[in-house]
Amino acid sequence: MSDATSTPPLSDASSPANRAVLTRFAPLLAFDLDVLIVVIFAVIGRASHAEVLDVPGVWSTAWPFLVGLALSWAATRAWRRPLGVVWPGLVLWVGTVGIGMLLRLATGDGAAVPFIIVATITLAVFLLGWRGIAALVRRLRRSSAGSR
Repeated sequence: MSDATSTPPLSDASSPANRAVLTRFAPLLAFDLDVLIVVIFAVIGRASHAEVLDVPGVWSTAWPFLVGLALSWAATRAWRRPLGVVWPGLVLWVGTVGIGMLLRLATGDGAAVPFIIVATITLAVFLLGWRGIAALVRRLRRSSAGSR
């Protein structure tokens, strides 16, 4: 049985306790989401070319971009502002694609122009898209909290 003084649900970001939890774990959640997005990108790419969707196959496609993502997170110190669309979002996107493509070329994998274009657009939509949605949600919550 729950009473009115119990802890508010985590979805209620307005409570100080929940804000503290969300702030503390936001960098980890953002990094995990970015990693998941890169893996999904690799799975979609492999599936669209009827390639095997096993762990080694997905890893062979994803690893250069995951390295690019990790290096970009470190270079931008993205954990300080993990939800930023412009900073660090744009740099994370460009770094993920750029370093990923360079690593593919350095290891003998291809980087044909159509692949570069598709990867650049897809990773922009994925890496910047969720950050844009998060920014919109934060803005809407602030404006609705201000009108109360």
